[in-house]
Amino acid sequence: MAALKIQLFGGFAARLESGAAVALKGRKTQALLACLALEPGAPHSRERLTGLLWGDRGEDQARGSLRQALAELRRALGEANADLLVATRDTVALDGTAVTSDAADLVRLAAAGTAEAAARAAELYRGDLLDGVEIPDAAFQDWLTVERARLRDLAQRAMTSLLKHHSASGDAESAVATARRLLALDPLDETTHRALMRLYADAGDRGMAIRQFETCRDALMTELGLEPEAATRALAEEIRRGVAVPAPVTPEGRAAPATAAGGEVVAAANKPSILVLPFANLSGDAEQEYFSDGITEDIITELSRFRELSVIARTTSFHYKGRTPKVQEVGHEVGVAYVVEGSVRKAGNRVRVTAQLIDAESGTHLWAERYDRPLEDIFAVQDEIVRTTASTVAGRIDALRRHRATQLSEDSLAAYDHVLRGKALAYRFSRDDNVRAREHLERAVALDPANAQAHAGLAIILILDWMAHWVTDRQAAFAEAARLAQRAVALDDADSRAHWTLGEVFLFQRQFDKARYYLEKAVRLNPNDVEARGIYALYLSSVGEPERAVQEFEKAHQLNPFDLSWIPWLKGMAHFVARQYDHAIASLERVEVPIAEVQGWLAASYAQAGRSEDARAALDAFLQENERSMAVFPGRRLRDWETYWHAAVEFRDQADFDHLFAALRKAGFPE
Repeated sequence: MAALKIQLFGGFAARLESGAAVALKGRKTQALLACLALEPGAPHSRERLTGLLWGDRGEDQARGSLRQALAELRRALGEANADLLVATRDTVALDGTAVTSDAADLVRLAAAGTAEAAARAAELYRGDLLDGVEIPDAAFQDWLTVERARLRDLAQRAMTSLLKHHSASGDAESAVATARRLLALDPLDETTHRALMRLYADAGDRGMAIRQFETCRDALMTELGLEPEAATRALAEEIRRGVAVPAPVTPEGRAAPATAAGGEVVAAANKPSILVLPFANLSGDAEQEYFSDGITEDIITELSRFRELSVIARTTSFHYKGRTPKVQEVGHEVGVAYVVEGSVRKAGNRVRVTAQLIDAESGTHLWAERYDRPLEDIFAVQDEIVRTTASTVAGRIDALRRHRATQLSEDSLAAYDHVLRGKALAYRFSRDDNVRAREHLERAVALDPANAQAHAGLAIILILDWMAHWVTDRQAAFAEAARLAQRAVALDDADSRAHWTLGEVFLFQRQFDKARYYLEKAVRLNPNDVEARGIYALYLSSVGEPERAVQEFEKAHQLNPFDLSWIPWLKGMAHFVARQYDHAIASLERVEVPIAEVQGWLAASYAQAGRSEDARAALDAFLQENERSMAVFPGRRLRDWETYWHAAVEFRDQADFDHLFAALRKAGFPE
């Protein structure tokens, strides 16, 4: 039996094995114990804890406050249980063998995949994480928002799985109770409304089924101003006629799609495919290219949110930049049914955007529109283009995206400019360009503090600084990146870029379960986000699944066949981890401008492939470029480069690091 049990759902409570309550007067002491109890046994850096709870204080004062909170916690535990708290000079943890929490148990049970585990997980979830515990610090509020959403999502998945189990086993009473719990968590979930309508209809209570439909309709109209989906309306009509047919519910709460081996969702054969060609810059100013490019990128991203479309990714689109190919040739080369092309003209404080939808086989223009708007309305213009194009091709569009578009701040346009400029500079992967990118993204955050893309973009820039050792205080850069990534997800829980950025942070913090959660959610949010797939594949390489990583990179290549930047770089790393050295070399040699890290992977791969001369040349290039660009150059002995490689890839198993270091020694890197 655990010596200390901590309740985090629906409030906060802690009890010792004797049943005695652990009385903590300070809210921040409660919050501190909650942070530790989410992952009993996992060490948390003092720097991270002070940043979460005392970020508004100076460093010395914050560390002093942490010491005081730890002292209060020790007093509350009592001398006999003092060893439950494990504190070192740099980290704090709870004894994972003697401390449990309902939140940690839910995470474990949700991953088990059995009906029994799902039932237990659903039972544990009594309400939001730390409901009623309010701490005014912004960093803590961001952390709490993100963690609440993650744990609520896990609870909903467990309940949806349980609903499927009860429905399949004929336990209608339990199925109805579970469906009601799901709707209490998300009253707008039409899938669960439909499941409950079917359950009532199967029980012969058509009146209750129709009332459930009316509840669903009223909630959607009140919250979003929308009618229910066609499937929900059709089911209600069938029930009225007395011909409703039960349908299974998948663990994700959606009608079951076609799946490949291993449960991977595959696209339907009739799924319409679309390519957005780079919008032409007609402003007469080459400096405005970033603006038309950014409009193109955002249309691609927003179209990709619609799962009924198969949207070709950015790099494939930009393969055609500066060219005027025939649409039929593009359709044949890329294999799409439809093409969108257009132009952007900025003049004074106005912008004109034209867009047209073309049948790629016949070249027929199916739809065209021109938008003349004041420049401050550019986000609304962008949303209008996306909405009209997507509805023309596939019908229904994501209602929440429309709702969010109405909430943009007046400063959004200026922030958008800076986000686009920062992203363009970041793709160059150089120290000087990263400095300039950081300036633009810091400006974007200052102009529009509610802009999730700006926060995620700045976090990525700081991660690059940390990875490449381009700054002296790397730990401060990474800590700020973590804060910004948390903030991005808190600002927009539907943004895939925010989620994969936070997933990357957790990966390099060696919190592999959280990394998987956020990276997989990023891919679910936008299956056509090549960056999300790429970072997810990096995670797979890190945890010893390089073959699956290569498969993910192949999917990314299908979306991005012309990408010659960082995808082949990380794919080459995955091949190296899989001991496929010739494939690693072939992929790494495709990188058009190989930065220092690429040269390091090439040196290791050449060495393992027996190409000693090439290995030495790549190693020399690796050292020379790093000596030029790193804030602090470690020297020319391999033992001094472990920190560098842990920032390049955080392998879970030491054997993978040993494999890399052995290859670098073989390339000529002296110990």
